Amino acid sequence: MLNDYRTLHLHMIYTVHDIHDIYLQFQIFFTVKFKMPVETLFSSDLISSEVQAALPKGHTIRPLSSEDYEKGFLDVLTVLTTVGDMSKAQFLERFYYLKAHNHEYFTLVIVSPEDRIIGAGTIFIERKFIHNNGLVGHIEDIAVDKNQQGKKLGLRIIQALKHIGAKTGCYKVILDCSEENVPFYEKCGFTRKEHEMVWYIPDDISKAKL
Repeated sequence: MLNDYRTLHLHMIYTVHDIHDIYLQFQIFFTVKFKMPVETLFSSDLISSEVQAALPKGHTIRPLSSEDYEKGFLDVLTVLTTVGDMSKAQFLERFYYLKAHNHEYFTLVIVSPEDRIIGAGTIFIERKFIHNNGLVGHIEDIAVDKNQQGKKLGLRIIQALKHIGAKTGCYKVILDCSEENVPFYEKCGFTRKEHEMVWYIPDDISKAKL
């Protein structure tokens, strides 16, 4: 009986996933083929008004939107690492997946007066069993256009992400950084704790995509 229940439960999960995938493909198709209303990744209510007020004149900080493929979002990320040759459909596939989980993934951008993205950052929320089912915010992919550095945009992105972490109920917010960036993050209110370790999956190991 228990095995039958588990089988039914797994079947229901796969069915829900299949329905979600079909819905996702429809969203991508209509967004690419037709002029659809702009969608944002999460509510702008989570954007700190204090951070917005501290930005240079004419600049805006807001959630990532479905139109940001054309506004240079991926170009900004190239200051960090390789992005790849991503089509708009691929961008939207990832965007709508994150939007469907927008209680966990929060990517924001800074937009210039010319309506170009010049900075970006993400915080995702990890759900723990420890600390009474506590929440931990992980800051990732902080990027600022090389031509826009020196305007404290990186600081504003971190402040905005910390604000989201606090508003979503995290008991702490953590990040990894290079040794040379430690002083910057200390100015942002972070302290050293332990060490980062990484294991890169070898190319000869088969990787299935979720």
